[in-house]
Parts: sequence; C-alpha cells; structure tokens
Amino acid sequence: MWTPSDYPAAMAEALPIRMLVMHHDDLGGSHSANMAFVELFDMGVVTSGSVMVPCAWFPEIAAIARERPDLDIGVHLTLTAEFPGFRWRPLTGVKRNGLTDESGFFWSSVADARAADLKAVEEELRAQIETALEAGIDATHLDSHMGTVWQPEFVDLYQRLGEEFRLPIVLTRDVGKMAPADFNFEPEFKRSVERGNPDFQRFLMTPFGNPAPDKDAYAEIFSAAVPGLNWGAFHFTAPGDFAMISDDAPTRLAEYQFFRSGRAKTLIEAAGLSLVGMRSFRDAMRAGG
Repeated sequence: MWTPSDYPAAMAEALPIRMLVMHHDDLGGSHSANMAFVELFDMGVVTSGSVMVPCAWFPEIAAIARERPDLDIGVHLTLTAEFPGFRWRPLTGVKRNGLTDESGFFWSSVADARAADLKAVEEELRAQIETALEAGIDATHLDSHMGTVWQPEFVDLYQRLGEEFRLPIVLTRDVGKMAPADFNFEPEFKRSVERGNPDFQRFLMTPFGNPAPDKDAYAEIFSAAVPGLNWGAFHFTAPGDFAMISDDAPTRLAEYQFFRSGRAKTLIEAAGLSLVGMRSFRDAMRAGG
C-alpha cells in the first residue's frame, strides 16, 4: 500500500503509478455494509470508507470506529434518500427549506435535492460532520452521496467545509459524469489542489445494473484507472438486512463476495494498481499547512 510522505510535492509531478482509493460507500446505511467494511478493511482489499450520518446504522459504525481507531472513515455527506422503503431525514429536522419531500424525508433524486435552500444545506452538512466527530470518528475526508454536493449549487460549500474542518474532499476530474458537463469545474480543481487536496483523476464505481458482476466486470473497471490518483466508489454488503432495502442488493452482495474471495486482489495486482487510504492524505495535507 502506497503512503505519501509529501503529497503536495508528489502532486506537482506527473505520477507514473496508478493509485486507487478502494472506498466503501454507504457505511451506516445498513448492518450488512458495516460488517462488510470491517472484514474487507482487515483483509487489505478496502482502504477507506465513509459514513452516512443520518442513517439508522450510524451508531453501530461509530461504536466500531471508537474501538478501531485504525479504520479509515470519512463522512459521506448526504442530502438524498434513494430507497423507496427505507428513508432517512435531516439531522436538522423537517422544515420548509427544500431539504425534504412531502413526506419529510430527504429527496430520492439529486435533481430535486439541488433546489434546497443553501443555508439549510450548510446547516445540515455541518451537523453531519460535527455529529460524526462528536461520536468519536476520526474523520479522514469528506465525500458525496450520489454526487449531490458536487453539483454547482453546493460545490463551493463543499470546498469551504473541507477547508474549515481541514479534511480532504473527493472531487474527481471526471466529475461531469455525475454533475452538469457544461459547468466549469476548473476553478474548483485549482482551489482544491492549491490547499494540498488529493487530485483525483478518475471515478470508478460498482457496476450497478449487473446483478452478478464477475472477473470480467471488475477487470474492465480496474483497467479504466489512469496514471495518478483514482477514486473507487464501491458498495459492499454482507448477507443480511440490505437484502430488504434495495433491488440492487444482489450486486452489492456479489461485489462483497468477489472481493473477499481474493479474486479482486489478483485483478488489482495484475492491473498494476497501488492501493492507498485517505488518512495518509489528510495527515500529509495538514502537515503541509
């Protein structure tokens, strides 16, 4: 596993190696996800994860984090609740500020969430970060559930929260996959890199829509990594409660089983990828001032 000793200097050079943060999204969303994260982290095939603070299983992952300070956990900033039968509400309460739908839950889509009042969004995201920290999670970074805080309405706020809490944010150079392609993100990349933030080049993700992803599916995903730093947003779940939450549960379970089998590690090595976590980037960024 690659550990940066001076990441700002490394960023100034064209890194010849392909690095990948093997990230576990949606911690706190289910007991199944929490258990999968700890297992795969201990196996060395997952290097980082992030927690959805408003979700039902947040207390469990926070308790685990207090007992396991070695775990690399960030805050998965959350403004959406996409599963029809399993919803969550803002920590700041249900108000007429655009954060919630007519039932008082976060919106199910990014498009609807984008219309929320910016002040309300800031209060909610601050509450999520502060709640995670107060619960004993030594947060290593901030990232975005469903890419919501990458949207033009919220990206400046996202940057400011990273700056204030002295945490790296995840913003990939191909952000146009999940945000308006006609928005100019170049000033945001410049701002981020100038403060010593990791410069993520490519966004890789779980092959949603494939209920039984196999060796070929993950070989294709890993082959898409580019020189420099890549972000891998994966969604592992062990057998259990997540099967009752979403129709994409088979994909998440198959992803977990593939990685725990050792086959993913073989593909990662064959692809020449060097795995890295987020804690080392946070510490290097803070050390650099």
